Amino acid sequence: MSSVSFSAPLRLTLPDGSVKEFDQPTSGAELAASIGAGLAKAALAVKVNGELRDLNRPIAQDAKVEIVTRKSDEALELIRHTTAHVLAQAVQELFPGTQVTIGPNVENGFYYDFARDIPFSVEDFDGIETRMKEIVDRDEPLERRVMTRAEALSLFKERGEDYKIELINDLPEDAEITVYAQGKWLDLCRGPHLPSTGKVGHGFKLLKVAGAYWRGNKDNAMLQRLYGTAWRDEKELKEYLTLLEELEKRDHRKIGNDLDLFHFQDEAPGQVFWHPHGWEIYLNLMAYMRRMIAAKGYVEINTPQMLDAGFWKASGHWDKYRENMFLIEEENRDNPYAIKPMSCPGGAQVFLSRSRSYREMPIKMAEFGHVFRRESSGARHGLMRVQAFTQDDAHIFCTPEQLEDEVIKMCDLIQEVYTDLGLAESITVHFSTRPEKHIGTEEDWDRAEAALRHVCERINMKWVLNEGDGAFYAPKLDFVIKDALGREWQCGTIQVDMNMPRRLGLSYIGDDGEKHIPNMIHRAIMGSIERFIGVLIEHYAGKFPFWLCPTQAVVCTITNQADDYAVKVFETLKAAGIRAELDIRGEKINAKIRDHSLMKIPAILVVGGKEAENGTVALRRLDGKAQEILSLDDVTARLKTEALPPDRTRKRA
Repeated sequence: MSSVSFSAPLRLTLPDGSVKEFDQPTSGAELAASIGAGLAKAALAVKVNGELRDLNRPIAQDAKVEIVTRKSDEALELIRHTTAHVLAQAVQELFPGTQVTIGPNVENGFYYDFARDIPFSVEDFDGIETRMKEIVDRDEPLERRVMTRAEALSLFKERGEDYKIELINDLPEDAEITVYAQGKWLDLCRGPHLPSTGKVGHGFKLLKVAGAYWRGNKDNAMLQRLYGTAWRDEKELKEYLTLLEELEKRDHRKIGNDLDLFHFQDEAPGQVFWHPHGWEIYLNLMAYMRRMIAAKGYVEINTPQMLDAGFWKASGHWDKYRENMFLIEEENRDNPYAIKPMSCPGGAQVFLSRSRSYREMPIKMAEFGHVFRRESSGARHGLMRVQAFTQDDAHIFCTPEQLEDEVIKMCDLIQEVYTDLGLAESITVHFSTRPEKHIGTEEDWDRAEAALRHVCERINMKWVLNEGDGAFYAPKLDFVIKDALGREWQCGTIQVDMNMPRRLGLSYIGDDGEKHIPNMIHRAIMGSIERFIGVLIEHYAGKFPFWLCPTQAVVCTITNQADDYAVKVFETLKAAGIRAELDIRGEKINAKIRDHSLMKIPAILVVGGKEAENGTVALRRLDGKAQEILSLDDVTARLKTEALPPDRTRKRA
């Protein structure tokens, strides 16, 4: 530590405000030991003025410091990063000649890319994991070494690590080059890391192997990527693996296939082929949303799919989203046509179609706009990320005096919809302010942000501030919900835009007879309807609320002698508005019940000779073992009530 410049005394301020003084440079390990033996044993790293550092790095200047332990939020980042190094060491010990490339920690785990002629397979995982545990049990210290460029190049050339040499050569001339050694094994890395491999523990597991181009460029060599997950202990690992099993069961792509809802194919990349059952869900969700917004004073519009690119240049989207647009270019035109990626400029044209007065305000225009956005094949993911989707978009044009109250009404509507759809148990509003790169005047941004801050203070909803995370044209409120597995989804959004109306020339006549620029509020509740249906599928594991089920009831016969009565029951249900199916196959009743249970049909009505004679049905519920014997009139009335969408149930109440 003598090479580090220092002027005593050294003052280190702890999170509780207390100060520790040292006569010479110290380290996180020494700081922890000075506080107590228990902390010294638990310490994994240290935060110095917010920067995460290795426990043994010198601290030579006054700073705010915090000892990181296994309970700290940063612990998983350290564990996963170091586990990636343990994986790489294990692979090179087991498979000599394998080159290591990069191995970062990622959400819920880590990966490492390897250059090896022989492919890895999942059959290799047990052996690799066993060696990883051996390395952990060796408890080898991780030592940070700073090298010159020449030293680092010489080291990795001697080890035959061509990819590391390329990484070193691409570093800036003044870059600090660091290598981390654990025993005889080492790797080029910025760090930080755990103090030793023993601190990793055994809470890790390899999950899958995949191909990955070097540096993500398809023109480069194909590498082999091993993915893994790592946690604080084996209990957390077990909980996560159980979650993965549940996620696999709830995967909307699997359920979509099992329930015959939709499919994708290569000839229409990122676009959904809706099957009858899936389209029934879509239509019922759309009908519900149309009733909800009509009740709140919205009018629905529809604008063209293809517009002159000049609209997006004027709005500011062109510079930001051009790469994600599908363009149709023609000769002798200054601007190409663009297949619309969002509905905002189209809605603005409807506003501009005639003169507007303050007496009309607010004007609430809703559009279920079908939009297209270019997504790479690697980014597309079932319904969750597609290239063609429908947004439940709306644009509200209002006066400054109306702004806050209109946003409040939107917040209330969003909360009501999420409650109806069973997603309101946990809603967090993210208030995002102007990003570093934004358009418009600071005065307009100040007014828009002030309005949204007042809204957050007025609504009875949890909210957090996301500084600098707003859209380039407007601050926003994003609505984040949690599904049945605790995963967060951002669906709804409200954006207070004072830039687009000015750029597109929008105005209204005020009570003073002069022209004024309206405030324009962008609002979506579900966002992408396709994605929202994907969220619902996984949230409910395919067992939708009765009103949303594509098939609400199926009538099954025990014997063919009951076929005529089964048809009567079926037609009675259909006449009552219940989405029903009829099963008079010559299969045994247990087989029929199993088949329809797998299709997650919530009500199975069983009829045989006795039911036909008495005018009754045996009602079985999905996952229920008991059955009820009800008259045809009673079961029809009950299911008709259950089939009512939540907005119509409220009206009845």
